[in-house]
Amino acid sequence: MGYLFKKYEFDSQEQAEEKIAALPHETDEDGNEYPSHNHTIVKLGFLWVTEPTFNEEGEIETDGVASDSYSVDVLWNGLDESPYGWKSKEVSVEGNGVHTFAGWSFNS
Repeated sequence: MGYLFKKYEFDSQEQAEEKIAALPHETDEDGNEYPSHNHTIVKLGFLWVTEPTFNEEGEIETDGVASDSYSVDVLWNGLDESPYGWKSKEVSVEGNGVHTFAGWSFNS
């Protein structure tokens, strides 16, 4: 098993955070939680559906429109498919979308 690059959209940031928090974690001697998994997670947030435009002074000319979905990219280590509860949130994009992991192409 190697690496698996997947993109996800969640109904809210809270829903994404809950899924991430449910991945394996441990607690140090000071009570701080930290991931004990080897997956790489990038929280992209609410991506632009329509980007805002700016004039030469940097002032907004037209407001942008953000997606209603909270986006997350994950490079899973040692999995052949998304874990339980993640698969239904998978999305497909053209090319690499707005993010990729160095050395990885999303649609290769």
